[in-house]
Amino acid sequence: MISTAAPAAAPPRLGRMLAVLLTGQLMASMDGSIVSVAAQTIRDDLAAGGTAVQLIVSGYLLTTGVLLITCARLGDILGHRRAFLLGLGGFTAASLLCGIAPDATVLTLARVAQGVGAALMMPQVFSLIQLHWDGPARRRAIGLYSMVLALGVALGQIAGGLIAGADLLGLGWRPVFLVNVPIGAVLLAVGPRVLPSARTGGAPRLDLAGVALLTVAMTGFCGPLIFGPSTGWPPWAWASLVCGAVLLAVFVRYEASAPRPLLDLAAVRPRGVKAGLAACWIIMGCYTAFLLTLTLHLQSSLRFSPLEAGLAFVPYALGFGSLSLTWNRYPVWLRDVLPVAGPVLFAIGGTTVALLARDDWPWALSVPLLFAAGAGHAAGYSPLIARITSLVDVRHASAISALNSSGPLLASVISVAGLGSVYFAAPTSPDGLVRVTAAVVALLALGTACAARVSREPPPRPAHL
Repeated sequence: MISTAAPAAAPPRLGRMLAVLLTGQLMASMDGSIVSVAAQTIRDDLAAGGTAVQLIVSGYLLTTGVLLITCARLGDILGHRRAFLLGLGGFTAASLLCGIAPDATVLTLARVAQGVGAALMMPQVFSLIQLHWDGPARRRAIGLYSMVLALGVALGQIAGGLIAGADLLGLGWRPVFLVNVPIGAVLLAVGPRVLPSARTGGAPRLDLAGVALLTVAMTGFCGPLIFGPSTGWPPWAWASLVCGAVLLAVFVRYEASAPRPLLDLAAVRPRGVKAGLAACWIIMGCYTAFLLTLTLHLQSSLRFSPLEAGLAFVPYALGFGSLSLTWNRYPVWLRDVLPVAGPVLFAIGGTTVALLARDDWPWALSVPLLFAAGAGHAAGYSPLIARITSLVDVRHASAISALNSSGPLLASVISVAGLGSVYFAAPTSPDGLVRVTAAVVALLALGTACAARVSREPPPRPAHL
């Protein structure tokens, strides 16, 4: 059983511990999008072909998505502290290799190595929060965590535009990756001093059959979602997608009876957990689709530069951050309402912005609407994932962390592939934006229904540790 003695640690140490964990999470989250803004510069500098650039941009996401669940389980086996530091070290070293890559082949391989490091590091963050914080302190930590998780994509776009545009020391795109190296080095120096060294008991082992099955299934399912849209959805993409979906169903069935499951499905048995996770995944997928299509519209129709399009989402980030940092102080009845009201507010703010953005209009009108949409996003995610952790026994921390890390990523990939195709299939950018917004509203309605199911569940009894 996983040790739960760590909450007795001194608060200052917990504060430093959380700073290390969230900084690592932020680096990994930003690297999923930071390269997109610099993609054209990379292509010109390295004389890379379209396929190579796509692998450089998307190989990181594919690798991370495939390995997240396996790496969450490795946290139980190696210890969450060791797994986090190993992942952080690999991510930092791979970032250095990306920054000095002499050609597109080396850069692609380094991006894959970055994905491996991120996949090992990220699940440990949420696992350690579940294990070492409780009650109001856990809710505050989860609020900060969810803010970092959600805003990493938008901040990556902004940072990518700023760094690539600045052409620091004449290095062009390379500081986009090299910026991770000094930050990672500091975390590697501080991390061993502040992260707890508690290990799991009973010498857990890795289910190699489950790892093989999940790896093939996730590769088959995620690969065409990432590369299919840009290749015109050839027959191989559809065949891979179907086979991947079938194998994922086989994996779930296998895990239900496996003696040492890679993903312990007992974590989702408490009432409300499945619906709550589904709501979290839906709202994160909708956020990614909204961010992508509005960014494309701002650049293609309203002639925003990539940096201007990234900065346009600052009000959204402020709204998300404001609610993430304050919801824990609200009355209990209001905290219970937030997961249901959040998607509604997100839908209202996002829809209004999309309708206004069809034409040339004063951008200042979007500021309060994007702020409201960001606050709605936070309300629909942060309190809900905190509620889920209170419904699940702490020994299932790694399983919930795996689902909370891989679910939003998979939802984002699906939304980009599906709703991105809807956008590009429209005759004009304004039409595409409206169609995607309508689909997002429908999905948010489903997310609201799922969140309502969790809200109807009675509050969990205090745990006796």
